[in-house]
Amino acid sequence: MKWLRHVALSFIAAGSLAGAAQAEDLLILSEEVPVSLNYDGATASIDTNWVGWDNMLDPLVYYANGAVTEEGVQLLDFDNFEGRLAESWSFDLATLTWTFNLRQGVKGCDGATFNADDVLYTFARAKSVSGSSPIGWFLANTGSVDGFTPAVFAPTDDGAAARVLGDEVKKIDDYTVQIRQSAPNQLFLKVLSIFALYIFDKETMEAHATEDDPWSHNYANNEGIAGFGAYCLADWRKGESFSLTGNPDYYRGPPAYDRVVVRKVPQSANRVAILLTGGAQIAEHLTPKEYDSLSKAKNVSVVGTQGNENMFLILNFKSPPFDNPLVRQAIAHAVPYQRIIDTSYFGKAHKWPGFVPSSYPGFHEASTQYDYDPEKAKALLAEAGYPGGAGLEAFPESFKLSYMLERESEMGPTATILHTAFREVGIDLQLDPIPQAQYGDRELVKKDLPMGLTAHVKPIGVDAAYGILLSYVSASKGGILNSSNYSSDMVDGTLYGSLAEGDNAKRNAMLAEIQEALMKDLAVVPILEFRTPWATAANVTGIVWHPDNALHLFDLKPVK
Repeated sequence: MKWLRHVALSFIAAGSLAGAAQAEDLLILSEEVPVSLNYDGATASIDTNWVGWDNMLDPLVYYANGAVTEEGVQLLDFDNFEGRLAESWSFDLATLTWTFNLRQGVKGCDGATFNADDVLYTFARAKSVSGSSPIGWFLANTGSVDGFTPAVFAPTDDGAAARVLGDEVKKIDDYTVQIRQSAPNQLFLKVLSIFALYIFDKETMEAHATEDDPWSHNYANNEGIAGFGAYCLADWRKGESFSLTGNPDYYRGPPAYDRVVVRKVPQSANRVAILLTGGAQIAEHLTPKEYDSLSKAKNVSVVGTQGNENMFLILNFKSPPFDNPLVRQAIAHAVPYQRIIDTSYFGKAHKWPGFVPSSYPGFHEASTQYDYDPEKAKALLAEAGYPGGAGLEAFPESFKLSYMLERESEMGPTATILHTAFREVGIDLQLDPIPQAQYGDRELVKKDLPMGLTAHVKPIGVDAAYGILLSYVSASKGGILNSSNYSSDMVDGTLYGSLAEGDNAKRNAMLAEIQEALMKDLAVVPILEFRTPWATAANVTGIVWHPDNALHLFDLKPVK
């Protein structure tokens, strides 16, 4: 343990952590700090960005608290909502209209007062689809907000008109807003709880707009964002640190921690060392083995829960030979699932038998499953015309296995296992770790990763229909994170039909049909589901599992 102490003390002596561990300060160590605060931007899928908008912005509504686990993790009640920026709401089925009564007296970081104009600005920005990745539009579309349709993407005058917010989101007075749907949809309140419909401070955002950038994307990408959350941006040094201060006027009360600093420490072993020596209060994104080791340490608390995290393999349908279903099946049978669970995840994971989190309403375990069977993988490759892998060398770019460089300690062991296992059936992989900003852009915007190993994507909307729409509906029909370019008319049509289906038994049957097709087609190769863990100093309490798996800092409190 002496080397751990030496690493931590050297790090502190260098001044990297100076001034970040006072009585009511919190220091979080992560492999990266936000590269953007634009939730409609190219890197919106990168979860190290989320500490920004999750804590600087607030939603209209959010989930109420549910049970507390034996480990002390607060869970949420996904069937019940409580007001945040909206105090109350009602729904008129005859007109498909929601009326939100907004909270009065809410102030942002610069003293701006929250009102209906901020809600209209947020939805108008979403409908403009002016960002690199229009996630706000996707959420409104998912919730069947009227007018938020794929028509906004048409490069015509009609498309331009469709991108302008109409009376589907209407200001009744300064503290009353109405939102009209095109059809009933039980996902509506759920999508309002997701970050890309968190409410902006219109005045401050517009103050940073330009003629070329009327929706302030450059400001959000590089300088900051403005809203009505618990924290305000104090300092942002990309690639180094991200600092927040508590909003003294926050409507739920001042945060327990006055100042929060997220510090980039690329190597997970160094994050462990600093946490062990008391130089930080939280260390994020460690390896399963490191979490297991820390669970036995004094003055450190490790807790976790089974949430919605998973690992899967992207095989891009636009990258031959992955357009051949036999090749996809061969690869699925070449994955040594249990070896990855035992070696990479220290036994704290299980094989993923589907395409949405198994804990979500509407999950269905498909009748078709792909177990590790290297002989079957070889036979399928031969049937596809590649006996022993001969001929696959014609596709060198397709067999570059990309994953996030910053998560080498987490992803590298699994990538190495896949490299070895695939070679045994005749598939030669080239491991290709790339910077996570580049990975996110290629995954979310360009959708040009031939093969990618992913463990950061999770559907934040707690429902199977949301997960399917997010990742498996055709991109042209709204599947914003369909990184494998999967397309199925049946999946698209049945999914949208399920959104308006009020009979849960019929709806679940529709979702089950979709999940059977996803497994048959291998839209991606699902590998495993794993627990969400946290490692904190023992004097930090208040961990809450949120579906985005990010820390909502207002939850946290020091032990007095």
